[in-house]
Amino acid sequence: MTTTSEAAPLPTLSKNQFVALMAMLMSINAISIDIMLPGLQEIGSSLGVTDENTRQLVISTYMIGMGFAQLIFGPLSDRFGRRTPLLAGLALYCACALAIVFVPSFGMMLALRFMQGVGASASRVITVSIVRDVYGGRMMAEIMSLVMMVFMVIPVIAPSIGQLIMLFGEWHLIFVFIFLFGLLVASLFFLHVPETLDPENRRPFTLRSIGTAFAIVLGNRVSFLYALAIAFIFGGLFGFINSAQQLLVGVYGLGVYFPLTFAGFAGLMAVSSFTNSRLVQRFGMRRLSHAALIGFCLVSAAWALFSFLGYVPFWLFAVFYALAMFQFGLIGPNFNAMAMEPLGHVAGTASSVLGFTQTVIGGVLGALIGQAFDGTGTPLAFSFLIVGLAGLVMVLIAERGKLMQPHQNKA
Repeated sequence: MTTTSEAAPLPTLSKNQFVALMAMLMSINAISIDIMLPGLQEIGSSLGVTDENTRQLVISTYMIGMGFAQLIFGPLSDRFGRRTPLLAGLALYCACALAIVFVPSFGMMLALRFMQGVGASASRVITVSIVRDVYGGRMMAEIMSLVMMVFMVIPVIAPSIGQLIMLFGEWHLIFVFIFLFGLLVASLFFLHVPETLDPENRRPFTLRSIGTAFAIVLGNRVSFLYALAIAFIFGGLFGFINSAQQLLVGVYGLGVYFPLTFAGFAGLMAVSSFTNSRLVQRFGMRRLSHAALIGFCLVSAAWALFSFLGYVPFWLFAVFYALAMFQFGLIGPNFNAMAMEPLGHVAGTASSVLGFTQTVIGGVLGALIGQAFDGTGTPLAFSFLIVGLAGLVMVLIAERGKLMQPHQNKA
């Protein structure tokens, strides 16, 4: 079903509608994290948690559940198609969101958040598979950039929605909102997206078949190393998300302006993703993403140096972080497209393995970075430098030391 034209990818949706719905599916994970950032303190207080770093587990457990469950939903989607596993995952996600409204303890909250992440993993892994079913090559990178651009609207508005809920209600209503959002997305998907997996590409759901597909994915040097590279970069992003409330409110004293600041950073990433969608057909995925990764490392090195020398005022922190995140918008869609490009025949399993690698490694790194918070932005600055250099090493190995060289598939 691969298409390279501007025509509608599915008979039931225009191209723009397809992008919007895929972005909504991807944004389920963003809204499940970002909307509750303003309420973390009240959640902890309500459930008897006094340590600020411990409150971050509300985010970390969700990420871990989402990461591991992708290994299940990918093979399921290669066997039973994309629709049924995705709708099942969304049902679990919504049920957990509703159950959290009545949660009696922090431990139960974490258990339900883990299971909510399990359900949400279907939206992460299967959405990428659907895009790969429909598009390939640079066109897939362009579509993923547009999806990311729309997807980034959620981090722009989610903290503000959370802050608004906290002004007029309390934290339980945040999960009511999450439940309703998940129900809306599931309904739209059910009504408008047909099955995209070609029957000829369905794989039996057996241990041998799954093992063979995993071997194909893990044995592809380029795909796996690009997945590791983006996992490292994701680790820096998750580290910021984990400690954003402590850093922006506790250190820089932004108070009620925290959601606006967070929205500004996310909006810049949306601009970057849109820029990538306009440039990738002309310059190619490798030239854009490799240059952006080098830029990410240079910005992070300057940020770490200034942090080492002394206190970094908010305006300078904002400059460094904004520049780093702009590079991220050029890295993420292209790295994902390059990792998926050789694996279209096992797209579901490929998406699950690559998504697992990115989410679990990124989530664990993000948790470690968040736990390293010491009342300053220094750990975050050095973490960005470390993950950037680690990502660069992965890319150098994948490309055998040659950067920004287009391949025959116009990558």
